[in-house]
Amino acid sequence: MQLELRHLRVICAIADAGSLSKAAIAVGVSQPALTAQLQRVEGAFGGQLFRRGRLGITPTPFGQFVLTRARSILLTVDELLSGVRADDDQSDVARIGGYVTPMLSGLLSRLFAVPGVSITVHTEYSPRLLLDLLASRRLDAATLVDYPGNELPPVPSVGMRLVATEPVFVLMSSGHPLADEQEVRLADLAGDDWVISPPDGVGWPECVYSACQEAGFTPRVPHSMTEQTMIRQLVAGGHAVSPCQATVQDGPGIVVRPLAGNPLWLRHLVAWRRDGPLARRAEELTAFAAQAHREAIAERPHYAAWLARQHGTAPA
Repeated sequence: MQLELRHLRVICAIADAGSLSKAAIAVGVSQPALTAQLQRVEGAFGGQLFRRGRLGITPTPFGQFVLTRARSILLTVDELLSGVRADDDQSDVARIGGYVTPMLSGLLSRLFAVPGVSITVHTEYSPRLLLDLLASRRLDAATLVDYPGNELPPVPSVGMRLVATEPVFVLMSSGHPLADEQEVRLADLAGDDWVISPPDGVGWPECVYSACQEAGFTPRVPHSMTEQTMIRQLVAGGHAVSPCQATVQDGPGIVVRPLAGNPLWLRHLVAWRRDGPLARRAEELTAFAAQAHREAIAERPHYAAWLARQHGTAPA
């Protein structure tokens, strides 16, 4: 038997109803037909999904495992099939996307405070995916990042504005031999293990590997992850160093240090659909994002100190 989306919907309906008879009514089939279908689905999965008892039907541990993933699949498929809203530009809800950064957080807090503006938030790791969601009319605006030399491609239907260009710093344990340095030479990290987040579709982490090659080494990367909490845990434990945004906050057991010579840079951008409900607020969006970015810098002593040393020489 080949599993189909309708089979996933059936097992979700059974779990929601708590009984085969109620589920049969919900999906519009007879109870014997639903029972036979469930048996075929369980055969395809190779295990029992539900346990039948006096109080009804409940998922087995394996069934709960399958249900969690089935619901996620169905949610994603339903989102894809929903397409663009019919009342897209007339909606009073603006769909904001972005990669999680202090700039995004600050922009959102400012938008939430604007009278008459309601927003929903959608975060993604990949800036390229966020740009595609804008182009396909599934987002109205987004904060993005890219890297000099690996800029996001222009999309005719999407407006884009540069907010800031900033260096990439390094996150290391406070017990690292170089933790007390004002800035760290990339070459001096050649002997460290690294934790680097996976490809984001616009040049990361390729730019990191290129910078390391120019510094004379290939980084040893036994860890790859996007979860910031886990990255910080590895770094704080002295198990790895990690490239990071300059606005990353230090904390217990962790320090953020600039890289000498600034071999790595990233750009923060704001983008919006030219025919979307936020197009007329493009200047305001950019101003909000710039304010949020300046606010984040002011709250990061390591970044503010780096800026003071540059005497205004950072690229615009």
